[in-house]
Amino acid sequence: MRVDQVLAEHAFGSKKTIKRLFQRRVVKVDGSVISEGSFNVERQLHQLTVEGKTVSIPKHYYFLFNKPAGVVTARKDNKCQTILDLLSSKDKHDGLYPVGRLDRDTEGLLLVTDNGQLGYQLLIPNKKVSKTYQVIVNERVTKEDVMAFSKGIEFIGGEVCLPAELKIISTSEKSSLVELTIHEGKFHQVKKMFLARGKKVTYLKRVAMGPLELDAILKPGDYRELTLTELQQLKPYFHEK
Repeated sequence: MRVDQVLAEHAFGSKKTIKRLFQRRVVKVDGSVISEGSFNVERQLHQLTVEGKTVSIPKHYYFLFNKPAGVVTARKDNKCQTILDLLSSKDKHDGLYPVGRLDRDTEGLLLVTDNGQLGYQLLIPNKKVSKTYQVIVNERVTKEDVMAFSKGIEFIGGEVCLPAELKIISTSEKSSLVELTIHEGKFHQVKKMFLARGKKVTYLKRVAMGPLELDAILKPGDYRELTLTELQQLKPYFHEK
């Protein structure tokens, strides 16, 4: 939550009054003066003080999902089951939403949170947050494909992707298993990248996003809260740099 929102919830005064607190340099996070109200704080990671007195930070929720195929990454959908429908009643908190998007037929790691500012920081292009996928395609993947991905795939139509890391796990004439890491999030990007090389994706699963990795014990449709270690790994994304 933004620091200025925390202070407003604790009735520190009007927007003008709260702004003056920052101008007076009496608002601190982890002992350092904060001059902007937009600084994002998490109560498990940060200590917020005003004039030396500790201010409690409201709780945010962070759920790591193994999204199954057939489920859409939306808050509501009139036709399909959504990722939020998989939450148990005790975990259905206001403001939860999926960070980013996985196609309906794509499986794997998906973060669901009510911390909108963190979600924004994970998705904005200039952060270049990495996303890693296990991919099965319908024919052989070659060293030439690996080189093309490393230089930046050009879509049909001229749009060029950032360089990506393609690793061949196994390959044959009829099927290949690869691992692909990209650093952006264009619409249907992975499928389009392989299509540009004349190959069709038949299976797609995200296994990592930034510092987060898919938990091997999570079956499709299962989820859990992030651990403190995982939250600490996300700390650089809690505010702009």
